[in-house]
Amino acid sequence: MRRVRAVRGAVQVDADERAAIVEATMELVAETMDRNGLTTDDVISVIFTATPDLTAEFPAVAARKLGFHDVPLLCATEIAVPGALPRVVRLLAHVETGRPRSAIRHVYLRGAAALRPDVVP
Repeated sequence: MRRVRAVRGAVQVDADERAAIVEATMELVAETMDRNGLTTDDVISVIFTATPDLTAEFPAVAARKLGFHDVPLLCATEIAVPGALPRVVRLLAHVETGRPRSAIRHVYLRGAAALRPDVVP
């Protein structure tokens, strides 16, 4: 039986530059899809957040480049917590899958792996 599940992920971006944001976000989205055996038809929606120091591009641009043409996407700014990890794009994807919640693979890449060492392989 397919159910709605939420998949989380994050990636630290090298610099506040358009190409860097798109490249890192494409890596995050592709890895999230791959680790969870998903296609764009499985994705209901994706919310992206970026830390306030990333303003050169919308992370959703990366998902569109990967074929997310009919998937609702939203970008927002992450709250500015003092001392938080800089230059981070996060995602929260709502998907339809037959996987149980315990089998969902959340993806934390590059420096963002420090955010969730409990789920990083």
